[in-house]
Amino acid sequence: MNYVDGFVAAVPTANKAAYLEHARLAATVFQSHGALEVVECWGDDVPDGKLTSFPMAVQRKPDETVVFAWITWPSRAVRDEGMKKVMDDPRMQAMTMPFDGQRMIYGGFQIVLQA
Repeated sequence: MNYVDGFVAAVPTANKAAYLEHARLAATVFQSHGALEVVECWGDDVPDGKLTSFPMAVQRKPDETVVFAWITWPSRAVRDEGMKKVMDDPRMQAMTMPFDGQRMIYGGFQIVLQA
């Protein structure tokens, strides 16, 4: 089965175009190092929660939008090797993130069901 890296972040709404450009370049880098697919989603129905929520998790500010993204890989081994190459890639090192990366949450997941 494939492996997935998932991400949630708060992006200043005014930076949507810059974020999409950043995401396009990053997708090219990830795919050149083994990723199968990169999906970026701009939140338009992401409610505040009372106990937990995406906005709370990323400490979204009033002028920000929650984004949800994932990268699929052929396997965990390909992901581990590819991620090392991505982090060393000069294209990634030259990028400026158009959002606060310290509030981004991410993790790697093994797919256990795909229907």
